[in-house]
Amino acid sequence: MVEVELLPLVEKPARYLGTEWNGVKKEWDQRTVKMAFAFPDVYEIGMSHLGLKILYGLVNREEDYLMERVFSPWTDMEQLMRAKKIPLFSLESYRSLRDFDLVGFTLQYEMSYTNILNMLDLAEIPVKAAERDNSHPLVIAGGPCAYNPEPLVPFIDLFVIGEGEELLLELMAVVKKHKNERQGKLDKAALFEELVDLQGVYIPSYYRVDYSPDGGITQITTNHPKAHLPVTKQIIRDLDQVYFPDKPIVPFMEVVHDRVVLEVLRGCARGCRFCQAGMVYRPVREKSPGTLHRQAIEQVKETGYDEISLASLSTSDYTCIEPLLIKLLDEYEDQRVGVSLPSLRVDSFSVGLAEQVQRVRKSGLTFAPEAGTQRLRDVINKGVTEENLAETVTAAFRAGFTRVKLYFMIGLPTETFDDLDGIIDMAYRVLAIGREETKKAGIKKPVSVTVSASSFVPKSHTPFQWEPQDDLVLLKEKQDYLKSKLRHKQISFNWHEAELSFVEAVFARGDRLVAEALYQAFKKGCKFDGWGDYFSYHTWMDAFKETEINPEVYANKRLAPDSVLPWDHIQAGLKKEFLLEEYRRAVGVMTTDDCRFASCTDCGVCPSLKTKNMLTKGEDNDQLQIEI
Repeated sequence: MVEVELLPLVEKPARYLGTEWNGVKKEWDQRTVKMAFAFPDVYEIGMSHLGLKILYGLVNREEDYLMERVFSPWTDMEQLMRAKKIPLFSLESYRSLRDFDLVGFTLQYEMSYTNILNMLDLAEIPVKAAERDNSHPLVIAGGPCAYNPEPLVPFIDLFVIGEGEELLLELMAVVKKHKNERQGKLDKAALFEELVDLQGVYIPSYYRVDYSPDGGITQITTNHPKAHLPVTKQIIRDLDQVYFPDKPIVPFMEVVHDRVVLEVLRGCARGCRFCQAGMVYRPVREKSPGTLHRQAIEQVKETGYDEISLASLSTSDYTCIEPLLIKLLDEYEDQRVGVSLPSLRVDSFSVGLAEQVQRVRKSGLTFAPEAGTQRLRDVINKGVTEENLAETVTAAFRAGFTRVKLYFMIGLPTETFDDLDGIIDMAYRVLAIGREETKKAGIKKPVSVTVSASSFVPKSHTPFQWEPQDDLVLLKEKQDYLKSKLRHKQISFNWHEAELSFVEAVFARGDRLVAEALYQAFKKGCKFDGWGDYFSYHTWMDAFKETEINPEVYANKRLAPDSVLPWDHIQAGLKKEFLLEEYRRAVGVMTTDDCRFASCTDCGVCPSLKTKNMLTKGEDNDQLQIEI
């Protein structure tokens, strides 16, 4: 029915085929536990997500388990499905999501939350957990946004906190045992009693949040004797020993990241104070070069891709990046398989790496100074000087690069218009260096500089979690100021919609109370909010007004250091005292060293999780060698 009645009528029907190369289709009736991995965005974004590829392969290699994929259908497809009363289905079997034991959403971005509600509704699953019974799937969620799960609490049965490779299999094993003891049926109340023992499992109904008359949280307590307080994340300690897919699915259409993806390391200890990922993914754990080389060989062979992306939060920090890069290029250059580095430090070493990459195909370079002045870069603990950047781009232009992108964040704590002037000066200085160096080299292609400025959004579990976001008037004033000063035919300026960043901040720091506004926005038709064409600021404001939620309290208010935060019962391993000390150091314009190369910063992650930073020793070693 889908192929005949729907696919001929929609844009990009390959989104819904489910017949891609390396896809897995299992006999439905022979599997004990069946899970749908739900990505709350369109197919081409979801199929670029490494976590999906890992968990899909991991679960489907288990004999008794089955995992199928489902994405947010684009608006044309949804309209047809609702008109023909076809519930949301998985790609592999076209079965309704209601038929699965588990529906698991990945939480990558706050502005996809309305898509989660819309997908449940389209699947004919009650949107609110309280309205679901044992005939409905268990709805779970995990990912980076789960570190503040509270805005989604009324809609999700349980959250998994931390890295999922071991935790998801542990959870599915409990579900399998539970079903076997009950003739294949699920009793959610009884199942929760078993799942609560797992580290990293957060069952919201086991926790109570008390509020003061002014709406602030007074305490978070448990109402179940076995519930953990706090709920501590689960991590993978040795990336060499954990599953990684050697046969990832190859889509039949172009997706955002159409390439082999190798995860070279997890975690980052550089300590940028605005960066949630750099805090919650600690400690640093590197894969050995031998493991990465084997994974590259397998994936290129099994996918036919002509590009290998070395992915992490900071790829040029990987201890053996240069020998690994040279080894891969030497092996694949003749086959025209390139290697890409998605994240580069601002230093000449990174330019040298990028120059190696040019052996196969040319590209531009992207750097992230984040702030325009040294003072503000010290506030955010971004270990970059303007001279670092000048030396780096000089080396880049001398090496033949002509396109440079610079990423900044505006609205950072303590920012003034002097800091914005620093962004402007830096852009023109980079352009001047580019013109001078390309002229010396006889390169006639014009230099281009792209400046991108996102808006600061305070995130949970960071030193800036207490800081307010600039109000909309000030954010727009700053954007307009940069637009007016960066008018040059060789400089492009990109910015994020301020209203969208404002709503993102509401949910990034939101509590259980904002969930009703989320539900109201969904009922009013909000979805694909991360897509500018679909985001409706006025609809969101109506939803906040109708539910008596003041969004400015969540986005634009400075929080007291001793206040109870909505996510205080979720433990990423970091001590709150460490985050407070980093907050104080930011106000005092003091930097903090990277603990990989200096003394321990006492963040608390290693002792609380019984782990350490793990770095590789040499290019030929297959095992992780150095514990710091």
